[in-house]
Amino acid sequence: ENGTKLGGSLTFFCLWCLPEELVVVTVATRETDGFKRFFRSAKHFNYTVKVGTREKWKSGDHTSSPGGGQKVRLLKAAVEDMKDEKQILLFVESYDVVFASGPSELLKKFQQARHKVVFSSESLIWPDRHLEDKHPHVAEGNRFLGSGGFIGHLPNIKEMLADWTGEDTDSDQLFFTNIYIDPVKRKSINITLDSRCRLFQNLHGALDDVVLKFEDGRVRARNVLYDTLPVVIHGNGPTKLQINYLGNYIPNMWTFETGCTACHEDLRPLTALKESEYPLVLIAIFIQQPTPFVEVFFERLLRLQYPKNRLKLFIYNQEAHHEGQLSSFVKDHGSLYQDVKLVGPEEEMDQAASRNLGFDVCRKDEDCDYLFVLDIEVVLENEETLQILIEQNLPIVAPMITRVGRLWSNFWGALSAEGYYARSEDYVDIVQGRRVGVWSVPYLSSVYLVKAGLLRSELSTYELFTSSLLDPDMAYCHNVRGQGVFMYVTNMHTFGRILSTQNYQTSHLHNDLWQIFENPVDWQERYIHENYTRIMRDQLIETPCPDVYWFPILSDVGCNHIVEEMEHFGKWSGGATTDNRIQGGYENVPTIDIHMNQINFEKEWQKFLLEYIAPITEKMYPGYFTKCSTPLNFVVRYKPDEQPLLVPHHDASTFTINVALNSKDLDYQGGGCRFLRYNCSVQAPRKGWTLLHPGRLTHYHEGLPTTGGVRYIAVSFVDP
Repeated sequence: ENGTKLGGSLTFFCLWCLPEELVVVTVATRETDGFKRFFRSAKHFNYTVKVGTREKWKSGDHTSSPGGGQKVRLLKAAVEDMKDEKQILLFVESYDVVFASGPSELLKKFQQARHKVVFSSESLIWPDRHLEDKHPHVAEGNRFLGSGGFIGHLPNIKEMLADWTGEDTDSDQLFFTNIYIDPVKRKSINITLDSRCRLFQNLHGALDDVVLKFEDGRVRARNVLYDTLPVVIHGNGPTKLQINYLGNYIPNMWTFETGCTACHEDLRPLTALKESEYPLVLIAIFIQQPTPFVEVFFERLLRLQYPKNRLKLFIYNQEAHHEGQLSSFVKDHGSLYQDVKLVGPEEEMDQAASRNLGFDVCRKDEDCDYLFVLDIEVVLENEETLQILIEQNLPIVAPMITRVGRLWSNFWGALSAEGYYARSEDYVDIVQGRRVGVWSVPYLSSVYLVKAGLLRSELSTYELFTSSLLDPDMAYCHNVRGQGVFMYVTNMHTFGRILSTQNYQTSHLHNDLWQIFENPVDWQERYIHENYTRIMRDQLIETPCPDVYWFPILSDVGCNHIVEEMEHFGKWSGGATTDNRIQGGYENVPTIDIHMNQINFEKEWQKFLLEYIAPITEKMYPGYFTKCSTPLNFVVRYKPDEQPLLVPHHDASTFTINVALNSKDLDYQGGGCRFLRYNCSVQAPRKGWTLLHPGRLTHYHEGLPTTGGVRYIAVSFVDP
């Protein structure tokens, strides 16, 4: 009842024993993803499957050139064994066909055609355009015969097939066309065309005529030109991508009422397995350009919920800039994995060659069950991603990831005529989560899972990524589609995002600090205190002194990176009152410091103040709004033998923020801030926390002596 498992090169007929006298016949050579889709649509309408004749396919690829005669020969042999002359036979293709309705509607529409044999129709003539004038005219609709689908009474079909004496490589389309354009045979057999696409819809030449129709929990394809709802949808010729798109919905694969109805079918659950029984996965990591937050990428890799002894790593690194981070990861954690293979920039491999190699490592490893491709710019936040993808049990499946604030994603919903990006009608809804499911797509990149068996069968060609015309990812997807292998993307879970690598500079010690504009979400996760978002909800703001507010703002890593960046720059001021860095050149209360603009961090720091300080200010000082214009942003260093303290003073600001960048007792002794007017001190500043206080007039204050170690603070004088 669930079909028969097929060999790699077998031709077979599927016979559906339908209500009344209908028999459905189709031909296939292997159990492709297209056939599985066809079978699923048939099963949806309660058709049962029986397997008949099997033999190797010898008619070649007739999608772009004539062929298919072997189908006619096999069909002729099959109908000779059929004795019930009351039977009605439906012939359809399988790889690129879906049923949109059941046999009752099909038979009703056939009876309404009032002919013994009804062929599908096309607006384009194939394969011999010189026969155009011989086709009879029709009152409305398509004039030309399509051989990919027909229905008729068994005796009439036997009569039609009786004259077949051709070769397996001859054109089935031409054979049936010659019968149809012969007035005598057309009348004798009683043939007509389904000109208005009531039974059959061939998509070639009709892409603009066919739309999805959602109604009452059902999905149909509607021909808007003739206002018909065809029963059989055929992606003939160069319309495979469109039938894949329609197949995401028909028949009732996804509806507005039910959502995805097939997303939980044929799953491969892992929960019952012991860790030693988990499939072996090769994770192929590709570093192709300088990329921010590489250390965070490997931290997430370590948190991936999958037994590490069932993982192997293949890491290709093209960037010398990242060698240190990669070496540290392998040294500290490489032993956790079953195997780690590194290929570095010294190999001088281009993108296509490195990916071909990574795929071949899995292909040649008989223990490899899956290949998980993971580009370094992917932010994989969902720790169960790998398990989720394996359980989907699909040939190639990607977790949908997007770029923050944009419609960019790691998949394309459609292709242009030239094979480049085109936006499908449902693309925005899928990306924005208004339609959730598992979607057949023509292109994916950056992160996806491949069944290793494919690499040893349909995708055994080594140079999957190599092309003189296409970039490597496009070449790969082109080759996959050419083998009839489906690619899917799932947005049933939130998986993560992809980083922007534009404008990433590598001239600093901690280059990620400069990513607040390009990758704001990742910057926040890395550098903003983990409790910042709880400040208002959980009332984390403290008031240690009147009108002085104290709250968490920077993470430990953020504090460390700022300090290390300043020490790496190393050009600390001398603490003199003469200071050419400020307007007027005179500093009344000088400090040993480095200004943010000296390390080209001024606009990033001002963005930080506007995004994270200004909202707190507006809450704490009602009615006061600021654009965080900042005359001075700097990091101060206090050392007992250099500048241990700061004398009482007012700040030249409306308000001041003072962020503690390291920890008292651990990094230094002493220190703190005293507000003289209130005789109130904050003597134990917490690392990553900031003091927010008025600058002029009321809050006369001093820096208490640092008695040991080195203390660092980040200070900003903020005006409206």
